[in-house]
Amino acid sequence: MRKAIIGDAAIEVIAAEGMRGLTHRAVDRFAELPAGSTSYYARTRAALLELAISRMIELDEVTLDPPPGRLAEFVAGFAHAAITRGRTRMLARYEFALEATRRPELREAYDRGGLLIRKRCADVLADSGSAEPERHARVLVAWMDGTIFDALAGTGSLRPPGLEELTQAARDVLAGLGVAG
Repeated sequence: MRKAIIGDAAIEVIAAEGMRGLTHRAVDRFAELPAGSTSYYARTRAALLELAISRMIELDEVTLDPPPGRLAEFVAGFAHAAITRGRTRMLARYEFALEATRRPELREAYDRGGLLIRKRCADVLADSGSAEPERHARVLVAWMDGTIFDALAGTGSLRPPGLEELTQAARDVLAGLGVAG
């Protein structure tokens, strides 16, 4: 329970202050824990980063089970949730993505979460009739990543897409892949 609280607070700190703002003290303050609590569970900065990334992966472990014939709505809902109520976690994920390019020790943990999402996406696409679910998952995840990034950190943040716009775009992408949406 305490590790989850610390992980959640670390995600919040990373999203708000970037990687440079992530300190044991900042996490203690954000989680409203006694000083030293975070360092008890994560002695080093590397351990704190691993705890935060593991917590993000844990929070990502949702069942991807779209209703039959409603894949576009499901995909759009996923993207919309990432842009709205999942904004903090996505901002932290982007910080981790950049940090993992510079720190090989984070690469494996970061990729573990990304591969899990791609695998689940491929499974859903296979169930939806995709002839090439792994390749199509790569395309669909890239579209979602780009759309979400633009809505949160790009010029698209000036007017993030709503659910209706995302649904139409998901239909377009799925139709381009030859997958019923």
